Amino acid sequence: MSAYWIAHVDVTDEDTYKEYAKLATAAVAEHGGRFLARGGRYECLEGDCRPRNVVIEFPTMEDAVSCYKSASYAKALEYSSRSSNRDMVIVEGAA
Repeated sequence: MSAYWIAHVDVTDEDTYKEYAKLATAAVAEHGGRFLARGGRYECLEGDCRPRNVVIEFPTMEDAVSCYKSASYAKALEYSSRSSNRDMVIVEGAA
């Protein structure tokens, strides 16, 4: 069953965040992930919203968690923590 990273992001340093995005893209690909939404247009309907929203699909929950815990994604996180504020969850898809 597929699983999804869902992130809501407020970028505070565009240049540093670009390095995060480059490294994260490679880490996601290594774990079979694919971007379904990546910072496109959005409409905030309820709650606190952030201007950048990302949805990534992985083949399984294990792949999604493994990617987040991987050494390659840890390197990307070094840039993310310096360039953004975000909320992120991993959620398993519906059967």
